[in-house]
Amino acid sequence: MENQNAPVANENQNGPMLSVQSVYLKDCSYEAPKGPRVDGNWQPQISLDINTAANVVAPEVTEVVLTVTVGAKQGEATAFLVEVKQAGLFVMRGLTPDDTRRAIGTVCPNVLFPYARVAVSQLVTQGGFPNFVLPPVDFDQLFARGLQQAAAQAAQGGQAN
Repeated sequence: MENQNAPVANENQNGPMLSVQSVYLKDCSYEAPKGPRVDGNWQPQISLDINTAANVVAPEVTEVVLTVTVGAKQGEATAFLVEVKQAGLFVMRGLTPDDTRRAIGTVCPNVLFPYARVAVSQLVTQGGFPNFVLPPVDFDQLFARGLQQAAAQAAQGGQAN
């Protein structure tokens, strides 16, 4: 009788592979200069900045760090500023350079973002502010836009010579 609980082996052990080894909070900061004391109605202007960085930590293992920075201003005053660096170790084997760039720019951030989203929400709520949940982010679209911008810059650079 076959064990149906056994993991299915990859038929092509030498084929491309991307898997998550671990996910962890690498760094975070929270600032609220005046605490949750906000004058008037709570209608903040929210700024959101997202960056991804990658470092090879071992053969076939890459650490990807998703940095999410959220600021809230009420009028001219900063209500809060949160920065979360959510990281993960990813095993990447047999990927082409283009596939590796795509994995770092889309697949890995899609894995890390929900964790960063929870961390930001918890920090804001623990700071005494109303519940705050980041909207979904389309990393595929951001990656495609980055490729288009790089191609446009390369084309402009080629024309300047």
